Amino acid sequence: MKETMTSRERLLTALRHEVPDRVPIDLGGFQTGIHRIPYQRLVEHLGIEDEVQILDPVQQLARPCEAVLKRFHVDTRYLVAGAPEGFAGGIEQHTRDDRLWHDLRDEFGVVWSMPDDQPFFMDISHHPLAQATVRDLDDYPFPRGNDPTRFQGLRGKADAMRKETPYATCTGIGGVVYEYCWYLRGLERWLSDMLENPAFCEALLDRMLRFWMDYYEGFMGEVGDLVDVVMIGDDLAGQAGPLFAPEFYRAVVKPRQKRLVQHIKSLTGAHIWYHTCGSCVALIPDLIDNGIHILNPVQISANGMDPGLLKREYGRDLTFWGGGIDAQHVLPMATPAEVREHVKRNLETFKPGGGYVFNNCHNIQAGVPPENIVALYDAAFEFGFYDHKTVARR
Repeated sequence: MKETMTSRERLLTALRHEVPDRVPIDLGGFQTGIHRIPYQRLVEHLGIEDEVQILDPVQQLARPCEAVLKRFHVDTRYLVAGAPEGFAGGIEQHTRDDRLWHDLRDEFGVVWSMPDDQPFFMDISHHPLAQATVRDLDDYPFPRGNDPTRFQGLRGKADAMRKETPYATCTGIGGVVYEYCWYLRGLERWLSDMLENPAFCEALLDRMLRFWMDYYEGFMGEVGDLVDVVMIGDDLAGQAGPLFAPEFYRAVVKPRQKRLVQHIKSLTGAHIWYHTCGSCVALIPDLIDNGIHILNPVQISANGMDPGLLKREYGRDLTFWGGGIDAQHVLPMATPAEVREHVKRNLETFKPGGGYVFNNCHNIQAGVPPENIVALYDAAFEFGFYDHKTVARR
């Protein structure tokens, strides 16, 4: 088995639900990445010299170097807009309760914090709209989504990626219409609002929708002809099922998500990728109706997320991007040989007919040993090739 396509050709073929030379492989995104701790262990294990750079401070994700991406035959590269001019950003250190904390205030005023003695993730420590009313939203300093300074230099980077590399171009995660509302409000208060104050929910959802509509107007105005995959998402589900009533989703959240998806599709021919963790199977028909092309992360350990069922019921309409392994039980705790067999079995289910991109289910977390990471991606490459003689006979 030999590669006969470039990475971009391979990915686009799979997204068209056609059969490429092998299953495309992804690593390095904001929902398909690797925590800095296992990344440091991985490069040491591989004998690759790389000073860890942080891609996402909230999730503490590393930015994989080219040597690692090439070692694992990764077909994707990421194009990310910046913060607007005048936004300070950065992490500040503060002492609270005799502990050193790392605090990050984002553009919306949400504060994310991580204790220095447990440096795994940042969690929200301040919800700026916790006590707000609908009227208060008019005075709140929401950032400007289409601020042109966000996109300075983006066109040049995208053009170089298209002309000088063989890789597919993916955007960073965006379009977080629903989830950012509870970041601002607080999850418990937001869930109460769904029952007691739905007018506030709708007003805040509309403000977030406005931000993201403007954002993609600016982003796609720069590089809409040069990106292959636009990544958006909101977590709608947990381990057992939807996190809130599907009726509320369909009546209130879905129309706004659909409007955003259709807006993005009017600006670019790129494929639309949607991220939601958990058991989202009950909402998949709604996501398809919204107009998405790709579902991530395909959490196969959640209720009802059986690979065979997903491929059989929705494989004609969706590309599955992820679901390469049970990330909760197998990847962190199994042997490399068991990891290899688990990947092989999932590939046998997901890969027929195209419509599949390999990735771990979400980001590789701190406790995953480097031997298992190597086994994960080596198995994806080895067992990802298609037998085109068999395909032709069929």
